[in-house]
Amino acid sequence: MSLVALALAIWAAGWAMNVRLATGAHAETAAVRLAVPLIFGVTVVLVWECVVRGLQVPLVILPTPSMIAARFATSLPILWADFVQTFVKGALSGYAIGCGAALLAAVAVDRSDFLRRGLLPVGNFIAALPIVGTAPILVMWFGFDWHSKAAVVVVMVFFPMLINAVAGLRETTAMQRDLMRTYAAGYWQGFFKLRLPAAMPFIFNGLKISTTLALIGAIVAEFFGSPTVGMGFRISTSVGQLALDMVWAEILVAALAGSLFYGAVALIERGVTFWHPSQRK
Repeated sequence: MSLVALALAIWAAGWAMNVRLATGAHAETAAVRLAVPLIFGVTVVLVWECVVRGLQVPLVILPTPSMIAARFATSLPILWADFVQTFVKGALSGYAIGCGAALLAAVAVDRSDFLRRGLLPVGNFIAALPIVGTAPILVMWFGFDWHSKAAVVVVMVFFPMLINAVAGLRETTAMQRDLMRTYAAGYWQGFFKLRLPAAMPFIFNGLKISTTLALIGAIVAEFFGSPTVGMGFRISTSVGQLALDMVWAEILVAALAGSLFYGAVALIERGVTFWHPSQRK
């Protein structure tokens, strides 16, 4: 129980340090904004390690962070192959195809009242379908390789991206559009000079939402059929083998990949929509 007491002491110390930093005179500096989540994360890992060891939790219930780190370090070739199969081939390709097709469809919907009234309700219906029902069907249609995972990702990201893009293209006011027409601007001139820039915050919102959906869709799709490589395949087989340290190593890879993917899109958004109030300091 001494390790449990140590865990409580570590938690109290980390909490007190974060409160002091977050409410101090330098709370708004970049160093403090970086230090607060870093201290919190380190505190959680240390408490996790002490509690699991102190209570002697079995490996099949919850491994310690040190065991997960050891398995991560010794399984780098396997983890890298799974990352390439799931993220690079499945998630990224499906993300690019789905989001690109959604943007093109949004332009068509924006120009057609019929499509706006007919396609968007269907999109809301399809977006509500559970992935565990659609993924096996798409795996049977497109095979067990990464193509079926990309197809699942396309289905998952298409309609959220479409709805955000359509909402963004309708963001401009009637007065702004009338002003463009008084300048004798055609549809495409008004589109590229007024409506598309105004829609960028909505478009990037859809892109950021889709980063998470893409990775989740690719991993879940691998549960229903996959070659002997991939994050979903590895998680499924490792659970059957009670190798929970490998499962958590794959979860760590997925979390890092998803966070970096989201961060990259957010960084691009900051450069493109620097004029928007949400990006101003």
